[in-house]
Amino acid sequence: MTGTEQRTTTPPAAGTPIDIVKLRPDSSEAIRYPGEVISSPDGWIATRAPWGQRRMDLGYLIFEPTDIFLEFFSTVEPLNVFANFTEDGTLKGWYCNVTRPSWVQGNAVYWHDLYIDIIAYPDRDDVLVLDEDELAASGVEASDPALYQLIMAGRTRLLAMVAENAYPFTIQELPE
Repeated sequence: MTGTEQRTTTPPAAGTPIDIVKLRPDSSEAIRYPGEVISSPDGWIATRAPWGQRRMDLGYLIFEPTDIFLEFFSTVEPLNVFANFTEDGTLKGWYCNVTRPSWVQGNAVYWHDLYIDIIAYPDRDDVLVLDEDELAASGVEASDPALYQLIMAGRTRLLAMVAENAYPFTIQELPE
């Protein structure tokens, strides 16, 4: 960033290459990787990104080097949703994060991770809430009650979206 770029919630046009930048809870950069903007409805920045990393077995979801992610960043709600597909287009599940609302600056979309993750499987019967212990250990509830409420609201909203099959959980296939 040059410092002159403005933050916006308007996604670039479909087909535009974009960097995806994850920020840790302390606002430092955790990772930056390439993606491409796909069709984005109001309030969302939707991207397609190859996993491109080594195989990662999380115990509840396995990411393979050939996996493809459709990543949906809310610009208005404190959450994002990553639909994880195999190379042949089979949906493996959704990895969701509680975040601050996302934004675009320059050629990058930024998202600020806030501890809680949610895993939902294609049948939506099994939903896992992860990292509540990390949130408790962070001391955020006492040190920043407003942030804690934002995090809990994001958690509640994600669980409701899964149960209601709300966008982007309606996405079951990779777009052509």
